[in-house]
Amino acid sequence: MRNGGPVCGPISTYSRVQLLHLLFEAGRAHGPAELTIGELCEATGLHANTVREHLQRLIEGGYVIPTIEHRTVRGRPRTLYRAATGAPGASSPVARDKAQAAARRGDLMRRMLPAPASDLGREATYQLDALVEHLEESGFEPVVDDVRLTVDLSPCPHATGRPEARPMLCQVHLGLMQGVLNEAGGPLVADCVRAADGPTDCTVQLTERVPPTDRAPLTDTTGVAHGMA
Repeated sequence: MRNGGPVCGPISTYSRVQLLHLLFEAGRAHGPAELTIGELCEATGLHANTVREHLQRLIEGGYVIPTIEHRTVRGRPRTLYRAATGAPGASSPVARDKAQAAARRGDLMRRMLPAPASDLGREATYQLDALVEHLEESGFEPVVDDVRLTVDLSPCPHATGRPEARPMLCQVHLGLMQGVLNEAGGPLVADCVRAADGPTDCTVQLTERVPPTDRAPLTDTTGVAHGMA
């Protein structure tokens, strides 16, 4: 997924995108939400050591959660992996700590550099703090419009990667963004990647969900509305 620039973070390589895609899909399926090293190796063709290395980086970043299998028969329990979506049962303490740290840094910057008052509430502002830090870690230069609730990521640093993998990458990263917003806690949802006019254009549309008392439990949102193939 590299284009020669300083791209890093959870979607810095095609292998990590593959792994995250599989974990997100497992979480949305009716079957088990967790996968083993063996299942990930079989699905990707990657060596077990390579999968372990990528998963460890993703765990350290707060994007994947490991759990130890509960066995009722003899044998060594396996480690199971799931995507950290921020939903109940899929919340990463690393991601929560990162969101809280981003909010503290955001408050500091707002005290140092006063800006016109925003119509967004405190929780939504903290969500954007966490989202911007995540995007910068992932190699983007986000421009947030807190009126239209858009995040412009153009030019996309992944635009010169594999064209056939672009839809999967966008879907995975939208899921990651929603996980960050969930962990920060608040009304904003990553709704979709908007249709692009050019190959390097990328704009994420956010929306405000209904109040917690009127809505269903959190789920990850991974709709992608672009025409890139």
